[in-house]
Amino acid sequence: MSTASESKLRIGVAGLGRAFAVDFSANAYGTVEELCADPTVEVIYVATPHQWHARHALLAARHRKHLLVEKPIALTLQECTAIIDAARSAGVHLVVGHSHSFDAPVRRLRNLIESGRYGDMRMINAINYTDYLYRPRRPEELDTTLGGGAIFNQAAHQIDIVRLLGGGRVESVRAATGAWDKTRPTEGAYAALLMFANGAFASLTYSGYGNFDSDEFQGWIGEMGQKKMPYAGSPRRRFDNQQDEIAFKNARNYGGPEFRLSAGQDLAHQNFGTLLVSCERADLRALPNGVMIYQNGSAQLDALPAPTIPRVEVIDELYDAVVRNQPPLHNGAWGMATLEVLLAILQSSREKLEVRLSHQVSR
Repeated sequence: MSTASESKLRIGVAGLGRAFAVDFSANAYGTVEELCADPTVEVIYVATPHQWHARHALLAARHRKHLLVEKPIALTLQECTAIIDAARSAGVHLVVGHSHSFDAPVRRLRNLIESGRYGDMRMINAINYTDYLYRPRRPEELDTTLGGGAIFNQAAHQIDIVRLLGGGRVESVRAATGAWDKTRPTEGAYAALLMFANGAFASLTYSGYGNFDSDEFQGWIGEMGQKKMPYAGSPRRRFDNQQDEIAFKNARNYGGPEFRLSAGQDLAHQNFGTLLVSCERADLRALPNGVMIYQNGSAQLDALPAPTIPRVEVIDELYDAVVRNQPPLHNGAWGMATLEVLLAILQSSREKLEVRLSHQVSR
């Protein structure tokens, strides 16, 4: 993080809402166009719904603003190319995130792999079971064509993670998806096998149908680093119509009358389910407090200090790009490569075939 004597980023957020302006005495804008036109803003954080990412990112680039775009960067490869070209033409940096590949345990795991002490990385297993699909949703969040469903929202995390650990370049994808509830008409589950250019492979499994909770494997530390009560959720809420569901969600979102801040700081690092990497001489498992190393019949924790600021890694990467002109890891090409895998999962499931990829980049 920056010190008091260093530059501060002047960030404008597209999609935050007027409540922030009241709570923090910040400027509010009627449109994204007005936000991008403000000469005092140097970075636009595109946090609008997925189907608007490309339009708003292009708008910000035309105003020569640096870009932080929520994952996925866009919904088509053509949109990705347009965003990347616009940022390059404007001479601005582009960072895609947040995904859980920013998490400190994942970064530590990558460092351990790159140290070479455990031999070459050969296989990755990533497993996550959540209640994703049954959290309150807006209509577009249940429409795959608008960027809804588990592939665009959840697989983006797992793909970013395994690409970071596997070297980045995925050669082929074979996948199946599940859409098992007609009242939530989008993908709620998937399984995928990714083959990397270096010969390694990754197996991904995800379910958002809210039965088993894989945080059980994380010592009941949730995705955001918070402690959880085992299977203490309330019965699944049913809504009479879309308007009731939207109202319920909005009331509990930031700025809503029933919004409540979490008490205290996160207790542990954020995580995205079970992540187990097999190297030639050890298995490595990411945990909310570090990386467990399994080798020669023993297990040892490579511990990490507790986090101080949630998702600080995202801001650090953005800061280093904008202020220090350091090329970001999660740049436009990285985001496009992840999107290509997401689209391949959908295609492979639909057409029941292996999909070869051509827009991959190394980390």
